[in-house]
Amino acid sequence: GTGSNILSALQDLFWLSKSKVEKQLQIISVLQWVLTFLIMGIACTLILMYILCTDCWAIAVLYLAWLVFDWNTPKKGGRRSQWVRNWAIWRYFRDYFPIRLVKTHNLLTTRNYIFGYHPHGIMGLGAFCNFSTEATGVSQKFPGIRPYLATLAGNFRMPILRDYLMSGGICPVNRDSIDYILSKNGSGNAIIIVVGGAAESLNCTPGRNSVTLRNRKGFVRLALRHGADLVPVYSFGENEVYQQVIFEEGSWGRWVQKKFQKHIGFAPCIFHGRGLFSSNTWGLLPYSKPITTVVGEPITIPKIDNPSQKEVDFYHSIYVDSLIKLFDKYKSKFGLPETEVLEVN
Repeated sequence: GTGSNILSALQDLFWLSKSKVEKQLQIISVLQWVLTFLIMGIACTLILMYILCTDCWAIAVLYLAWLVFDWNTPKKGGRRSQWVRNWAIWRYFRDYFPIRLVKTHNLLTTRNYIFGYHPHGIMGLGAFCNFSTEATGVSQKFPGIRPYLATLAGNFRMPILRDYLMSGGICPVNRDSIDYILSKNGSGNAIIIVVGGAAESLNCTPGRNSVTLRNRKGFVRLALRHGADLVPVYSFGENEVYQQVIFEEGSWGRWVQKKFQKHIGFAPCIFHGRGLFSSNTWGLLPYSKPITTVVGEPITIPKIDNPSQKEVDFYHSIYVDSLIKLFDKYKSKFGLPETEVLEVN
């Protein structure tokens, strides 16, 4: 009757409203991370400098004193917070794309690991969501394994930002930090290194599966020195969430990017996603394209205190082959044609 029709209409309206609210929460969760990635470090530094010039200067002085005291904490595994890693905001972040973590093999808690994450993309969104939060269930899928996502050491010189990053289990991608985690933090540690780094981000564009790896061998040398197993990781869809202006080799734009990369550690990219209020306009929000991160089979690595170049090259070639096999095995399952080839530069 009329009553049931009205009830049905109200239920439809309720669920529509709930869906819209969830979508807005997803957008907000992603926006806060994009702003964190782009401006939080500089903004917090400027705010701290401003507070020093106000009547609240004592607060800034106390924080700076704490900063000096706590300066080396990032190099010693940081200060992760399970509470922060389990924030509900990260589940909305996950569902925006959505992002999914696929486990292919078990990892022994008696071993340490170095995950090679590919590709970098513009912001490494899959790497962050999968390994610096619990949104995709990394601790449930790999029980007893502590993931540490390694990023630019310069981020840990920025006030407030450093503490925010450490709370998610993020550490500096430098030798001191990695040596400490792999040698003085017991077993069951997994350091996630985005091997291609800034150089790889310059070539990321939708429809292209390209990794910068041929001459990236430092992570293999570290693995050999500590006897840490290497694990190839490929994130399907990482390159699809932003459009980027690609400057050709030899152009002025590429020259500027390489200069920044060499002297500062990151390469400025000209990119865009969707707008805040409409997917049909340009903005800083990434496009909501699926990102599926596949963790491959670990490669057993012996412990060699001073590995020779020949030994490094040998295990590096095994790693490259394993990454290509991982890509070929799963590419058709995640929307790529069987003819797609992983470009290894």
